[in-house]
Amino acid sequence: MPDNKPREIAVDLLAWYDSHARALPWRAPPGANAADPYRVWLSEIMLQQTQVASAKPYFDKFTTRWPSFEALAAADDAELMAAWAGLGYYARARNLLACAREVAARGELPDTEAELRKLPGIGGYTAAAIAAIAFGRRAVVVDANVERVVSRLFAVEEPLPGAKKRIHALTDTITPETRAGDFAQAMMDLGSGICTARSPRCLLCPLREGCDGFASGAPERFPVKAAKAAKPQRHGTIFWLTRGDTVLLVRRPDKGLLGGMRALPTGPWADTAPGLAGAPAAAGWHLLDETAAHGFTHFNLQLALATAEAGAHETAAGEWWPIADIGSAGLPTVFAKAARIFGRE
Repeated sequence: MPDNKPREIAVDLLAWYDSHARALPWRAPPGANAADPYRVWLSEIMLQQTQVASAKPYFDKFTTRWPSFEALAAADDAELMAAWAGLGYYARARNLLACAREVAARGELPDTEAELRKLPGIGGYTAAAIAAIAFGRRAVVVDANVERVVSRLFAVEEPLPGAKKRIHALTDTITPETRAGDFAQAMMDLGSGICTARSPRCLLCPLREGCDGFASGAPERFPVKAAKAAKPQRHGTIFWLTRGDTVLLVRRPDKGLLGGMRALPTGPWADTAPGLAGAPAAAGWHLLDETAAHGFTHFNLQLALATAEAGAHETAAGEWWPIADIGSAGLPTVFAKAARIFGRE
């Protein structure tokens, strides 16, 4: 690699970014003062494992409803979890609230990676991104888009995830001392719009001339990925217990998958179908012919759907929610899917 390659990459990429930066609600324009730390932090938490298009409406809703750390810190837990519903990875919402409360107590968001990593929900990547974008600190920011761009720039043959450490080190070599936040966002934009996973648009790329992947004739081959193991299959049952024009909803335990979320009652999630185990009441349960499926990060879930009518004076742990207003309950995606199916019956 020529000694001047890192410098040329930064110069060429920043020049491209100055003309082609995406306009996003949490960003400052290229070359401007750093963006509002609250908005940067909120966007980075929302963008963990979520695409920009999916995060934007949630970001707009949250910043309108809770425009500062102090406002968010004062939010009711259940209200925030309901507002987050549909965005997925619900531990992020619990950490979001915990972090906002800690920052509000401190008086400000810290501006260094080391201090940021001490806060709930902020790992290495997120700390680097906030430090660079919100505070102008030089930090090495590597998300999936940056990982792809760098693996192609240097034609990294080692497969992921083993190559992550090397890709981070290579990103360090090309990250400039100044405008590190713009550089990180430029890399993200390049990976999102030009250096895409499939059919990269190399003829439009400002880094084409120095890209080893392009020179190889097969840039789409990078990053090299190890074969994925098949996800395990699990099974469960969701219960739709109605009483008049209401349906029983429960609050899931604070710890664990979908923790703290309002949901339909469910039996255990097991390796084999659990049938009616865990039903919320003794009732005349009827299993629907239709089932619901959902994919989580570490397993796939197949759900039987059981319905029953409770007696007028039935008591059960939970809350009776108006069926006509089920859309406002803030159910996680898997339960919202089931509710739509039950609603068609």
